[in-house]
Amino acid sequence: MNIHEYQAKQVLKGYGAPVAEGVAITSADEAEAAAKRLPGPLYVVKSQIHAGGRGKGKFKELGPEAKGGVRLARSIDEVVANVKEMLGNTLVTAQTGDAGKQVNRLYIEDGADIDRELYLSLLVDRSVGQIAFVASTEGGMDIETVAHDTPEKILTLPIDPLAGVTAEAAGKLCDALKLDGAAREDGLKLFPILYKAFTETDMSLLEINPLIVMTDGRLRVLDAKVSFDGNAMFRHDDIKALRDETEEDAKEIEASKWDLAYVALDGNIGCMVNGAGLAMATMDIIKLYGKEPANFCDVGGGASKEKVAAAFKIITADPAVQGILVNIFGGIMRCDVIAEGVVAAVKEVGLKVPLVVRLEGTNVDKGKAILNQSGLAITAADDLDDAAKKIVAAIG
Repeated sequence: MNIHEYQAKQVLKGYGAPVAEGVAITSADEAEAAAKRLPGPLYVVKSQIHAGGRGKGKFKELGPEAKGGVRLARSIDEVVANVKEMLGNTLVTAQTGDAGKQVNRLYIEDGADIDRELYLSLLVDRSVGQIAFVASTEGGMDIETVAHDTPEKILTLPIDPLAGVTAEAAGKLCDALKLDGAAREDGLKLFPILYKAFTETDMSLLEINPLIVMTDGRLRVLDAKVSFDGNAMFRHDDIKALRDETEEDAKEIEASKWDLAYVALDGNIGCMVNGAGLAMATMDIIKLYGKEPANFCDVGGGASKEKVAAAFKIITADPAVQGILVNIFGGIMRCDVIAEGVVAAVKEVGLKVPLVVRLEGTNVDKGKAILNQSGLAITAADDLDDAAKKIVAAIG
C-alpha cells in the first residue's frame, strides 16, 4: 500500500524525524490560508500523486514550457497562482506513463536553505533476509542512475534485527553520507528513528530523496516515499486509513475485495491463471508470440466459483482487453470450479472478445464438459503453447 508524501512525513514526524512544516490542500480556496500558516518567505508547492519524478514532470494541459509538479514560490500570491495552475490538471512523469495522473491534492511546505542533497532509503534486502539502509551522497538523482554510473558511491548496510541500529552502524551511515558536526549528531539520532518507524509500521520501502543538509548544518527529510506491506495492514488501522483509492486502478481495488492478486498492465490480452509462477509463464509466452498481457491475475489455489466469476468480470471491464486467456492447472484448484465460474461470468456480462481456455489437472474432464456444453463461444486449448498461439491468432 502506497501513501502520499505528506502522509509519509506525518508518520515519520510522529517518530521524531525532522520534517518541515506543511499543509495539504484539495481546493484552490485553501491555498492562501495554508501558506499563511507557514513561516515563509520561501514555499514549495508539491503535487501529491503516487508516482516519482514529479519535479521533472509536465502537466498535459499546460504545454511543454510549463513548470513541473514541484514548484518554488517566494510569496503567498505566487503560492496561490501555482495552486490554481496545478490542481485538477494531469501530471505526466517517467513513472505515470503517457496517461499521467490527475493532481487532486497539493502539499504546501515551508522552504529550506539547502547545502547538500543526500540519498537514504530502507528496504527489505532479500539476499540477506534483513532490512537494509541504502545511502549515497548523490541525493536528488535517480538511485538507479547512481548505481549504474557510480556504484562506489552507494553503501548498502543490512541491519541485524536482534541488534537494531547500533552506534557502529549509525557511524558507518554518517561516514557514507559524509556527515560531520551538527549533521552527524542529527544522523546518529535519525537512523534509529527511521528503522523503528519501518519495522513498527510494517513498511516495505522508505525512500528519502533527498535527505538534505541545510545551510545551518542540520538534517531534514525533504521528500519521503513510503510503501507498506499490504498483508500486514490488519495490524494498522491508522495506516490503512491513509489509503487514497483515487490513486489506484479501480480494477485493482475491486480485485482486493475478492482477495485476488491482480495488477493492471499495458497490454491487450487478459489473463486469468492460478498460481503466481504459472501466471508469469503465461504472460511470458504471450509476449513470446508478439502480444502483451493486459494484467497479472492469480485467482489462487482455493478459489470459489464466485471468486472466479469476479476475476473474469474485472478482466472484461478493461477496455484495452481484446482477448482473454484462462490458463488453469488444477491441483488444489478444481478445473470444474473454474469452468463453472467462467461460464457464470460470461452469461452475466457477455463475451465481446475471443476467449481461450486451457484446463489441466483435477477434474479436467468435468471442466471441459462444462465449457463444451455451455453453448458459449469458448475456444479450448490442449496446452499452454497451444493456448497462447490461439489467443494471439484470434485477436490478429
